[in-house]
Amino acid sequence: MVDLTSTPPTAEELAQLCGKLEVSPREILRRKDPAYETLGLGSGRHSERQLLELMAQHPGLIQRPIVVKGGRAILARPAEALAAFLK
Repeated sequence: MVDLTSTPPTAEELAQLCGKLEVSPREILRRKDPAYETLGLGSGRHSERQLLELMAQHPGLIQRPIVVKGGRAILARPAEALAAFLK
């Protein structure tokens, strides 16, 4: 388990994580984080690379929990999704 606030991932690590999740960076943005509004992330004007950089700088923007197993990952919400993933 990684605490994103004490050990924030790099933009490259986030890109790899998005690959394992099979989602774009925008799909793991946490819209309730204050930085989402402050940075204007709802505008759609940020590139994927910019989003990755901003999530690396502001780890509160990353949805969680994310569980990685081998070459795959899952956003473990709801919790029932995790049980199926770990089988």
